[in-house]
Parts: sequence; C-alpha cells; structure tokens
Amino acid sequence: MSEPTTYEIVLRGRPSTRLMRPLLDDFTIDTCIDAATHIATRLVGDICDPAHLNGVLAHLTSVNLEIISIAPHDSAHPDPSPTESST
Repeated sequence: MSEPTTYEIVLRGRPSTRLMRPLLDDFTIDTCIDAATHIATRLVGDICDPAHLNGVLAHLTSVNLEIISIAPHDSAHPDPSPTESST
C-alpha cells in the first residue's frame, strides 16, 4: 500500500460547518481572502488512495460546492497566512 499524499483543495466561498462536518477529522480548513477580496476555503489533508480522493470530491460536489483547485500540497513551502480560520 502506498503512502498517503497530502492534498490542498480550494473551494470558492465559505461553506457552512454543517456541509464540511464529514471532512473535519481528515482536513485542516482555513478561510482566506485573496487580493481581489474573493473568499476561498482551503482544505489540507492526507488522501490515502484514489478512491479516498474520489469520495472527498463526491461529497464536495454533492453539496454543490465549487472546487477551484486540487493539487498535491508541498509541505516544504510555508502556507500563506489565512485571514480567518474555521473550526
């Protein structure tokens, strides 16, 4: 079995805690505002395998969240400071 890969998933807007509850144990969730004052939510967490990633994406799309990007997360580079954190 391969090692988990840390992924960063960026969503448009600020989803409610109720929508994000299934992901709270697996991901850190930060809300950020970019230079154009758009609100985005960033999820960072370990994905075990392609089926796990598919399940996360299926949940996000089933609750009509707009996915901006999905990419392996490079932990060697520091994360930008979020303006607000969600718990």
